[in-house]
Amino acid sequence: MAPVTDPCWIIHLPTRLTSVDEAAALTMALRRSLGHVLAIDFGETTLSEEDRQFARTRIWCDTPLDGPGPRPNPAGRCGRRAGHDGGCAPTPE
Repeated sequence: MAPVTDPCWIIHLPTRLTSVDEAAALTMALRRSLGHVLAIDFGETTLSEEDRQFARTRIWCDTPLDGPGPRPNPAGRCGRRAGHDGGCAPTPE
């Protein structure tokens, strides 16, 4: 893989949701509908409260897996929620 020389941009998308579970559910829905867009790295998605943006909550485990994984996980990374029980898998259970 070629080294990245240009900085990547982060899109901050404020919502009107009031719980981390609602925000995580929206994030999962966005991943299902936009997983084909290769410019988006859903594995690195984090959530934060509006006034505590320095404290981020990881959504997906994102551990590298052996071999290529199916979409929406083309990089072969774990697609399960962060802190999951059991082994890693390319898609959520």
